[in-house]
Formats: sequence, C-alpha cells, structure tokens
Amino acid sequence: MKILVCISHVPDTTSKINFTNGDTEFDTNGVQFVINPNDEFGLTRAVWFQEQQGANVTVVNIGGPETEATLRKALAIGANEAIRVNANPSDGFFVAKQLAEVVKNGGYDLVICGKESLDYNGGMVPGMLAALTGSNFVNSCIGLTVDGTDVKATREIDGGKETLSTSLPLIVGGQKGLVEEKDLRIPNMRGIMTARTKALQVLEPVAADQNTKAVKFEKPAAKGPVKLFTVNNLDELVSALHNEAKVI
Repeated sequence: MKILVCISHVPDTTSKINFTNGDTEFDTNGVQFVINPNDEFGLTRAVWFQEQQGANVTVVNIGGPETEATLRKALAIGANEAIRVNANPSDGFFVAKQLAEVVKNGGYDLVICGKESLDYNGGMVPGMLAALTGSNFVNSCIGLTVDGTDVKATREIDGGKETLSTSLPLIVGGQKGLVEEKDLRIPNMRGIMTARTKALQVLEPVAADQNTKAVKFEKPAAKGPVKLFTVNNLDELVSALHNEAKVI
C-alpha cells in the first residue's frame, strides 16, 4: 500500500502572532513552525500502517525551502520519502490542485490530510482533493483500518460517531483519534540521522487558479478588565450580568 501524507507547515500555538504591511501579511520573524497537529495524527497512523502492513509512506508539502525542516522532521518520525512542491500555499484550490497532481503521478492508494490546518482553518483541501482525483472521501476521521482494498473508517459527527465501509483509493481528512496524543512520536537520534539521507524531491507547481487572497488580518479584540463582586453583593452581580454583560 502506498500512502501519501499531506503536511502543512504551521506556526506553533505558543508563538506570538503579528502582522506587517498594514496587517496584510503574516510576520514570520521569531515564529517557530511545526507539523500541523491534524497532519501529525495522520502521519503517525501512516507509520503504524508502515510497521504493521509494510506500507510505503511519502509526505508532501506545498511551500518554499523554509518548510524543508518540517519535512525532515516527518522523515525522522518514520516517513520513507518526501516531496516539496515549490509554491506559496496561498489558496485552498491551488493547494488541492498541486496535491492532485502528486497523487495522480504517484499512484497512491491512501492519502491522509489533516481535516484543516492550524493557521487558516479553511477545511477545504481534503474534499477538493478527493473531487479532483475521483477518490472516495471520509472527513473528520478518527479511526481507520485497511484490509486489502477494503477500508473501515470512523468519523466524528454531530452528537456521536459514524463507522463507514469504503474502499481504496481513499482520501481522509483526519484529526485526533486516528491516534491519541500519547502515541505521537518524538524523533530519536537514529531517526534524525536517517532522515538526512532520505529522498526529498522538489517539484515545480502546475498551473492552477488562485481564486482567493488574504486582504487583511485582524487579531481578536483584547479582553476587557475583570470586574469582581463580593459574596455579599449578589444583587449587584445579577444586575451586571443582566444590564452590562446581557447574558441573562
């Protein structure tokens, strides 16, 4: 089985976020980048298939040379090889189009994407990729088993879980549940050294429309001051909740 894991290069959640050029561009100065958490769950599951069923795992990223450190980390975790499409991932359809080209040329049986990236939270790419490649598609996937070409997938739905039977080729939009956080892998020294010798192929992008662009970024409004009430002023608390906060 050939597995392709799509990797987004995203800011660490502990990073302080700022914008430049009139709030039209993300300021990357001083920002630590990591593998998108939803993608890391998918990568860990793919490595499990590699170990248990002999699958070959390739990771792919759409981005510039600065993303190669993230791809090398994915290789250190256990992926066999990596692909970087040399383009700015500024639009969901553009990214899906590049990934579709990689999927078609690589003959992958299973493609695991995160259901959304931590930075843009668009959630568009996995579904678009499935449409472009004519593959089966399961989103919000929290469980996955493969037997030959038969697949059982569990996905999160409103109010519960749903288990589906499908078949390869399959696109998965994965999230926590494919593996648990305790099962995520930290690269050891051997993995890091081995990753340096694994293949990292750079491809030029195919022509594709970029239908959206970021016009402006805006931080959430700062939280207001905290107003405290003593236990003897419950009437004042109720009045504030009703007249000021307007929650009752």
